[in-house]
Amino acid sequence: MMYAAIAVFAVTYVLMLVFSKYRPYIALGAALIFILTGMLPPDKILGAIDWNVLLMIAGTMGIVALFIESKMPELLADLIMEKMPNVQWAAVAMALFAGIISAFVDNVATVLMIAPVALEICKKLKTNPVPFIIAIAVSSNLQGAATLVGDTTAIMLGSALDMSFMDFFWYQGRPGMFFAVELGAVLSAMILALLFRKEKAAIPKTGQRTKVSDYVPSVLLLGTIVLLIAASFIPNKPDITNGLICCVLLVIGLIYSFAKKKHISAILSPLKEIDFETIGLLIGLFLMIGGISEQGVIDAAANLLAQAGGGNLFVLYTVIVWASVLISAFIDNIPYVATMIPVIAGLAAALNVDPTVLYFGLLSGATLGGNCTPIGASANITGIGILRKEGYTVKNTDFFKIGIPFTVAAIVPAYFYLWIMFGV
Repeated sequence: MMYAAIAVFAVTYVLMLVFSKYRPYIALGAALIFILTGMLPPDKILGAIDWNVLLMIAGTMGIVALFIESKMPELLADLIMEKMPNVQWAAVAMALFAGIISAFVDNVATVLMIAPVALEICKKLKTNPVPFIIAIAVSSNLQGAATLVGDTTAIMLGSALDMSFMDFFWYQGRPGMFFAVELGAVLSAMILALLFRKEKAAIPKTGQRTKVSDYVPSVLLLGTIVLLIAASFIPNKPDITNGLICCVLLVIGLIYSFAKKKHISAILSPLKEIDFETIGLLIGLFLMIGGISEQGVIDAAANLLAQAGGGNLFVLYTVIVWASVLISAFIDNIPYVATMIPVIAGLAAALNVDPTVLYFGLLSGATLGGNCTPIGASANITGIGILRKEGYTVKNTDFFKIGIPFTVAAIVPAYFYLWIMFGV
């Protein structure tokens, strides 16, 4: 059954890359195959789905719809355009801003919050928003590994090493994981500047700023950020905490909107903006990954990595980093990292070495690997879904020409930095 699971998984990913318009239906069809064939047992179906991510997407999309209606994204776009000399630096600035937010807030939520501002900038400049949104998504994925609260994989690693929030900045008397990520961020920002080098059109200075019609949606969105950060410090919280926060704030927003407009459209209009195709695609992917995990594919991949190291710490570190990049381009990094953590612990015990460099290599590789493909990370899928709703088609080549050089630029300096700091 393991080989059957690998075959279905591989064919599905090829089909999703080739027929990008039909990804949700292909993923859900493949998930159905996993269920009907018994590769994903019925009692494991609900557990395979990351309900936290789905609730976050639904809740945040609804809040963002109210946020857009208030004209706040247009005002923020005006403010950014006032400070940027041309389109090239506006794109880089938006990506860096998304990265900063993503160091403390889930990557998907970050993309949902920042994308409307980028879309408004592109509308005002009459330029293609596709590369803007892709740059925001990949930058969000990068910074998820910068702090203990930036991503689920970072939280998992922190738990394995019993790390505090500050340990990501300074660990074992040396600069920690945060600086490895930021080193990669500097180089990847240069890559983005290079990729957008032809966007030299000057940004027109109108001197007029959009007037915001209602500040309550902005308060709700800011409240979402604050509560997500606060929740990240709560130990042993329920898995769907972040999703519930987003959904509760959406309900508050809908009640406020209805009280203000006194019409059912005040509730229905934001709900219509929830992208159910993106949610369907993620459900399909979650179920497929649950199926291959259930059939031992991820465990087998972890064991192959362990054997490839050959007992040499540097070789093992190198294999873990680059194999994690490759694997995470196609497999959700959460089950992969969850599987690899005990494998690394066992390897370190067998070799009688400090596992820190292996753990950090795993986190950096697995976090960045999703940037290699348009379906490698939930943030990428969300960004592409936003563009699709705006009427834009994202080709694989559109994503590859930003995602792949960005990933290489971010991972190479982190790879050397981590080995020098924790491996030598």
